[in-house]
Amino acid sequence: METHIEFTTQPIVIPAARASTRETGAEVEFRGIVRGTEQGRAIAGLDYEAYAPMAELQLRRILDQLHETWPCQAAWFIHRLGWVPVGEVSLYIRVLASHRESAFRFCMALIDLLKKDVPIWKLTSPPATRAEAGSPQKSK
Repeated sequence: METHIEFTTQPIVIPAARASTRETGAEVEFRGIVRGTEQGRAIAGLDYEAYAPMAELQLRRILDQLHETWPCQAAWFIHRLGWVPVGEVSLYIRVLASHRESAFRFCMALIDLLKKDVPIWKLTSPPATRAEAGSPQKSK
């Protein structure tokens, strides 16, 4: 399985679409977009932190594990770090597989395991400007 894992502090640039092999029959994309509320309160955006070496190691383990259950040809994972304002993409995932069920289930399981097992944290701040934000709250 071809994999691409990237952490960036810049806005996520969506890679050009392309079939991995002649057997690719499904392409599933997911974009996680920062909402204007977090835990019921208005926010201006989120600050993401990660322990990148461990996060990449965990992601590779998860991708290999998921590939055994939901075979696919390729998976892209791009996560933005640092400040991400409301309305911008913080997470991008693309999965290419022979069949749609594998692609969808792989993508959904990856997101679930990401939130559970990968050392990436988000810090919320109030709707005021970032400079005026009170003490951020860390969550998964």
